[in-house]
Order: sequence, then structure tokens, then C-alpha cells
Amino acid sequence: MTTEKTGRPVFVAGATGYIGGRLVPRLLDAGYRVRALVRAPEKLQSRPWGEHELMEIVKGDVLDGETLKQALAGCQSAYYLVHSMNPAVGDFARTDRQAAVNMAQAAAAAGLEQIIYLGGLGETSGQLSHHLASRTEVGELLRQGPVPVTILRAAMIIGSGSASFEILRYLVEHLPVMITPRWVDTPCQPIGIRNVLHYLVGCLQVPALRGGTFDIGQPEITSYRALMKIYAEEAGLAKRWIIPVPVLTPRLSSYWIHLVTPVPAAIARPLAEGLSSPVVCRDRRVIELLPQELFDARKAIRLALDRIRQQQVETAWTDSGRIPPAEWSIPGDPGWAGGNLFEDARKVILAGSAEEIWPAVSSIGGEVGYYYADWLWRLRGAIDRLCGGVGLRRGRRSSKELYPGDAIDFWRVVAVARPEFLMLSAEMKVPGKAVLLFRLRPLSATSTELQQIARFLPRGLLGLLYWYAVLPFHHFVFNGMLNGIARASGKQLLAAAQKQPAADQG
Repeated sequence: MTTEKTGRPVFVAGATGYIGGRLVPRLLDAGYRVRALVRAPEKLQSRPWGEHELMEIVKGDVLDGETLKQALAGCQSAYYLVHSMNPAVGDFARTDRQAAVNMAQAAAAAGLEQIIYLGGLGETSGQLSHHLASRTEVGELLRQGPVPVTILRAAMIIGSGSASFEILRYLVEHLPVMITPRWVDTPCQPIGIRNVLHYLVGCLQVPALRGGTFDIGQPEITSYRALMKIYAEEAGLAKRWIIPVPVLTPRLSSYWIHLVTPVPAAIARPLAEGLSSPVVCRDRRVIELLPQELFDARKAIRLALDRIRQQQVETAWTDSGRIPPAEWSIPGDPGWAGGNLFEDARKVILAGSAEEIWPAVSSIGGEVGYYYADWLWRLRGAIDRLCGGVGLRRGRRSSKELYPGDAIDFWRVVAVARPEFLMLSAEMKVPGKAVLLFRLRPLSATSTELQQIARFLPRGLLGLLYWYAVLPFHHFVFNGMLNGIARASGKQLLAAAQKQPAADQG
């Protein structure tokens, strides 16, 4: 029996992640009602499909069993796309274990017909990495309940914005000569993101898939060395020299990946550990049960590169980050009463409307940069990277779109209201909390005031010292940034950047 479209909702746990953020709009396009469980509803509400008539967004967490049961009530099937492999989570395996148990219990209470889980590909009889072992354990825990669980097992997913693809992209583009671990020749069978999504949607439509475990991958077995060679060719790069050495352990590899790519060591290490195990498909029944054109690695890489070049990256691995609470940044809020809240506010006045100036504001970061003294921002990013932070290499998913939860270099978008307001929260290593705000306030039909406000809540003495150490640079960097935004907007500067009293911020 297939899932009845526009009937009982299809539940999606992990809708703000890399896979979930692409799956939901495809389910909606196929005519399914979708109920998405998210911790931060604003991350989906602002998406083009966030207010779709078949879309329902529920605030909750898979670690909260009771709210999960309430969210699943009335649903027919569920996708479980949750993984806790992120730097903010200590023991991700334990967290995933509890979440899977909650899901199995809640699914049973709701009387679901099916759970669909995207797991990791690997030899279950061999020595799995901690990451792959956790992915396998999640599938087993989901199956301990009475609800049939369909498990799709995938190796590296090739798609614009995926963590594994970003590692490949940065290594090949930035290193003509690569010193690599021995796993560079490990057999693997990657799969393109479009093929993954086709299989996921198809699980609702083919009864024979229900309750089974299926390996999904491209037709050919390849290696990471071959993927690097193919990427260089598709990207138009000169031949890359790859030199495998035995001394690079997964831990050392993760630090190397951390320094060269945007992916932090906390995420890179479990990925590197997984790369050391052969990941090839053994059970290929899904090819007959749900036929489609399976892309080889070359076509999948070409499509991913096209998306990046066209600024059409739907989701990225950075999407899964939390939107940090920033109530403390509002002057007068009791949440920070008794502490020091430092502020630097500046403004310019431009001859133009907020709508005309907004594109220059919302394009900040990434390849566009910060409009002034970019070398200082790059230096700050390099220092942050050396200290274990995210640095500037994350860039941004798109230079054209901006949604709450998006990463911009070492910032996270907290709130955005086009063409009036943008709030960024700092994710770099800093002894305190910091936000950067931009406001556009119409002064007349032909002029607009652009405000830029930096606020910092220090943590201890080190936080105080940090603020006063960077304070001398604010005049040059922040004034330069505002004047640079003005130039980028193409609008006449009526009043150059100047310091703004707190009481004059409106």
C-alpha cells in the first residue's frame, strides 16, 4: 500500500539538515502533506516552501520523548534524518542512541506504518569506525519497536554543500600536492544527492521496500584518489599529486582537514575514521525495485560544481547549526543585568531606498568579503582556525539568499527581515558573546540611514581585555565597512560613516 498523498502527514525529523532541507520540498512537490519537527521553526518558515499549504512546522526535539509523541500523532510515515555529529555535542553516539529510542517509542505510540532511515554504508561484520558504528546502532534501535523500518545505507554523498564534498573540494582546489592517509585508496561507492532523494521519496511509493535494508550507491566501485582526480578534471585544475603516507592517523587527518577545509576537526575526525573502511554496496535490490538513472562520480561532481557556480546551493552542511539565542544583545534586557554590555554603533546616510541598499548589506561575507580591510578579517579567521574555531572558510551557502540559521564565515544569521534588518551572531572563538546588526531606516522618500551596531557581552577578565584590545581597530574597520557597503550599493553618500550615540538608534 502506498502512502496516500494529501492524507495523513509524512513526518520529517531533521528537516533543517542537509538531506532534510532538500527532501521536504520534493515531498511537497509530489503532493504529500509534510509535518517537520524542528528546534528553530524560523529556519524553515523563511524558506520559499515554508508556508506551503501542505506544510506544517512543529517545534520540538527528538531528545524530548513526550513532545516527539505529540508531534507524531496522526502521521502515517516518518523520515528519521537526525545525526548528532556536530562540534557542540560531546558524545554524539550516546545522544543519537537516546534520540533513536525516543523515535521508536513515539512511532509505536502513533501507530506509524513505516519509518525511513538514511544510515551509513559499511561492512557490519568488520571493524566499523565510531561514526559508522553509531549510524548502524541507530538503525537497530529504531527496529526494536513494532513499526517497520526501511534503512537506506549510503557512503559519501556527492552534492553541493555536503561536508564530504566540501572536504574533497577544498583539498583538491587548494593543494596541488597532497600528503594523504592510506585510506585514499580505500574502495568506495559514493552516490549523487539527486539519486539519494529519489530513493528517499520512492520509499513511500514502493511497498516492497518497506522494512528492508538497502545499499545505495553509484554503479562503479572507485577510490578517494580517483574522486580527487575526477574533481580536478571537472574543475579545470592541473594534475594533482597525491602521496599517501602511513603516519597520518584519523586524528591527525582530522586536524589537517580542519586547517585546509571549512570542516572543523570535531566533524572531520569521525568522517576521516569512516573513510578508512571499505564502503561498497552488497545488496543492490533497490536498483530493480526503484529504478532511476544512477549518476557516476564524474556526473555527480559536475552537477555539484554547476550548482556552486550558479549560486544555487539548496542546503549545506553548515545548516544544522543552532540559531544562538541573542536576547542578551538587547540593551535593557534583564537577562544580562549586572554585567557589562559593550556597544559600538555607527551610521551612514545614503540617497536611495532601503530596498536598493539591501543587496549590498545582505551580500556581506563569503566571496564578497567585508568591504574594507579584508586582510584583517582573513587574519582574524586564520587565528580562529588555529584556535579550533570555524574561521572564514565556511563562506556562505549563497550570495543571493539569506535565511535564519545560515552560516556566513564565522557568523550565524539570527534574524533577517528584508530590507530592514540583519542580525549576525559570532561563532568564532571569543571570550564572550558578540553580535553584529545592520538596520536600514528610511529618512525620506529618497534617503535611508544605514546603522551598524556591534554588541559584545564579555566573559570574565579575558573578555574585558579582548574588547579593549580590538577597540582601536573599530574606527577603521567599521567605518570602512559602512562606507564600503555604500559604494557597493551604488548610491550617493549623503553623510559618511560616523559614531552613533546609543540613544539615537531608534
